[in-house]
Amino acid sequence: MDDNDSLWLVIRVILVGSFRLLLLLLELRIGIALLQLAHCLLTLPLRRAERARMFLDLLETTMKQGRPLEETLISLAHSRDESMGLKFHVLAAWLETGLSLEEALARVPGFLPPQVTTMLNAGKQMGNVAKVLPACRQLLKDSISQIRGAQSYLVIMTFVIAPLGCFVMELMMVFVVPKFKDVFAGLGLSSGTALMGFVAANSSKIMLVQAVVMLLVWLAALIYVGGPRVTAWFPILERLHYRLPWRRRRMQRDFSTMLAVLLDAGVPEAAALTLAADCTANSVFRRRAARAVESLRQGMKLPDAVQLLDDAGEFRWRLRNAVAAPGGFFRALAGWHESLDARAFQQEQAAAHVITTALVGWAGLFVAVIAIAAFAPLASMINNLALW
Repeated sequence: MDDNDSLWLVIRVILVGSFRLLLLLLELRIGIALLQLAHCLLTLPLRRAERARMFLDLLETTMKQGRPLEETLISLAHSRDESMGLKFHVLAAWLETGLSLEEALARVPGFLPPQVTTMLNAGKQMGNVAKVLPACRQLLKDSISQIRGAQSYLVIMTFVIAPLGCFVMELMMVFVVPKFKDVFAGLGLSSGTALMGFVAANSSKIMLVQAVVMLLVWLAALIYVGGPRVTAWFPILERLHYRLPWRRRRMQRDFSTMLAVLLDAGVPEAAALTLAADCTANSVFRRRAARAVESLRQGMKLPDAVQLLDDAGEFRWRLRNAVAAPGGFFRALAGWHESLDARAFQQEQAAAHVITTALVGWAGLFVAVIAIAAFAPLASMINNLALW
């Protein structure tokens, strides 16, 4: 080999090594990007809540200092502070056109959760926004519970186990099963085990079930990440949310909190029921509240009318006691609100663990079937060859 051939060989080795290193770096970059995307999606509800919490703190500070809300928000936007996000600057732009805070919030629906926006509007109507801020902050704590319920299974099940199951099944049907059939045919043996035959005959059905599980997990992830926006696109989700016990308890907590605040502020009972139901941002709760308002107009007392909003009857009993209790409705119902929040958190975590266990169990069963179907023919082959 002359010097030119050696030089070209060295250059080719360097080029091949550089290309492989580039591919490795690209794969690492893609993996890091996917992890960052998963982290971004998982923490999206928490970041929404943090942005809303900062806005509420700003409102409270501004009101304590006696400054105008709209002017303060506009001046903060002019300081180019990016901690509140892009939508805050859009909100300030609408305020600069002369709109009030309520009208500007209506023009930027994604800036705050719809429940918080409705609560702030209710506080504006009764002339004291500061009274509704504790209820707004209580609602924002729910995102922490959602993070704890989702982090145990959302990322792993959505981005790893569910797609990997379909890939492994397709890989086995294309490469593994035909090779086993050829080997058994060449040795003059039967075509493997019964499980192998079952998997081969029903591979399309097994993959269909796995694909359905994957799509359901992806749908749940979409609803979780999309938040209120997805609920607005698909109103049927409001009925689903009302059927979930932890969601319903939080709706009862928000409704009861706002109803107590409004009643203590002297708002008429019918108007208080309507405003409090709007703060739940749920059409089912609004319809039930409308029936309760109609019952009030027919002469029914408030504790009896709210029975339409609580199938268990506990709210009617507590509201009846709150009417006679000193210190107002909010103070009398504070213990019940904390109890509702605690029970909702417990039910949500229990549901998350049940879902996690079910998905892990299904994944384990799927992997076990694939593993047994793949290795059982080897054992059968060894046994048959030993008999020879």
